[in-house]
Amino acid sequence: MTVSTTPVNLVEKANRYIEEHKEKVIQQYRNQYHVMAPVGWINDPNGFVYYKGEYHLFYQFYPYDSAWGPMHWGHVKSTDLVHWEDLPVALAPDQPYDRSGCFSGSAIVKDDALYLMYTGHVEEEGKTYQTQCIAVSTDGVHFEKLAQNPVITEKELGDNGSKHDFRDPKVMSHGGRYYSVIATKSTEDRGRILLFESENLVTWTFKSILLEGTKEQGIMWECPDLFHLDGHDVLIMSPIQSQTQDIAYTNISSTVAFIGKVDWDKGVFKVTSYQEIDSGMDFYAPQTCEDAAGRRLMIAWMQMWDRTLPTHDLGHHWAGSMTLPRELHVSDNRLIQEPVHEVYEHVTSDHYLEKVTVTADESLHLEDVIKDQSYVKLVITVKDVKNLSIALAPKTSQPLLLTYDHSLQRFQFTREQVGHLLEGNEPGCYVSRQVAVAPTDDQLTIELFKDTSSIETFIGHQAVMTNTFYAIDQLTDFIISVEGTTVIETLQIGGIR
Repeated sequence: MTVSTTPVNLVEKANRYIEEHKEKVIQQYRNQYHVMAPVGWINDPNGFVYYKGEYHLFYQFYPYDSAWGPMHWGHVKSTDLVHWEDLPVALAPDQPYDRSGCFSGSAIVKDDALYLMYTGHVEEEGKTYQTQCIAVSTDGVHFEKLAQNPVITEKELGDNGSKHDFRDPKVMSHGGRYYSVIATKSTEDRGRILLFESENLVTWTFKSILLEGTKEQGIMWECPDLFHLDGHDVLIMSPIQSQTQDIAYTNISSTVAFIGKVDWDKGVFKVTSYQEIDSGMDFYAPQTCEDAAGRRLMIAWMQMWDRTLPTHDLGHHWAGSMTLPRELHVSDNRLIQEPVHEVYEHVTSDHYLEKVTVTADESLHLEDVIKDQSYVKLVITVKDVKNLSIALAPKTSQPLLLTYDHSLQRFQFTREQVGHLLEGNEPGCYVSRQVAVAPTDDQLTIELFKDTSSIETFIGHQAVMTNTFYAIDQLTDFIISVEGTTVIETLQIGGIR
């Protein structure tokens, strides 16, 4: 194998900058049990992989500012998916084919070496050009780019997509061969996922158009991921500007899971169902990996494009975070998400209640039980409830609100008056979102994973809502109020160590 030489070591430059500036980062809103960059901007997760007994996660990274810039690959690893160790920058835009950025990609293990497949991004005279490239490591930390790069170019692409929007390869193995799903779009601005194949990860040929979207499903698809799970094939991706469907797909960019079956001979994905993956305001570009136990795990960028970012505006020298890793399953033709079981090993149970009746005249108000890192699990009967409200409230200002309309069977998260104003390009979506949830045996089971500036809400096995917030006054109190009558079957409130 031959590798290219690097005339200017931009990886070392980035690592020096991180060491010199990471102590300048203001900690006020930084999460503690979610992946974050030590300094600067972070977006899409990349290269999520289990390698030599550890979980590795790479991410789109610009260390020099808390706004998006020429993309590097940051790098962390973990043994428990809760606590993460920063590693040196893996990739920097230092070659002619990636000089404007090392865009998103993935990782695979071959012959005990770790291969990264990523998009080389070049900007020339107002146009972008994108190709696919490979870097390899034998220690999982230091990477060298192949001299054969780029390994997939306009030549292999042909007329099957746009060379200007051709990115985010997710590499995998199937039937003794390597495959990569890559995002592009048609000439009619419809999302399209292409399938390429290889015997050695270096020489690639075009296989097929795996799936193409409708006009309603967005003008471009990003960050595809294809895997087999519970007897189904699953294709996830992130559409740009998909059309709103009632209360779904209201973010300017969304995430979708297509469930069906791949015809590997023809290279075609036959869809049986599809749905939005997360119904919150801050979830994008999810990527999965399979670990040694055979679990399919997913992690995503906990942010959204075209939104104000208070940590950038306030000069905190960082922006962005990742979600809590989630274990995936398929049930009733839907993608089901659960928090990875490892996180529960770090949950404390500081307050526990059961069989508490709440009425319209008497709410439940627990003071000083919510911390920066908190866990809440609530099992509540809603048979005789018209509306349910759960508030995480400061002492004097407006709370974060989670409400349930029983007649409409809609769960809503609202951050409109909490702390620093968040604005975006979507009409109203950046302050509140809803999701349809039906009670199970007249009950709702709700789990909240709160970190300093984020909250992930799991509602039974039906829905997940991921949201960020930047409170000025600390959220300390937990309040449940209803129209009607309810019984809190169990309530656990604790921390996450």
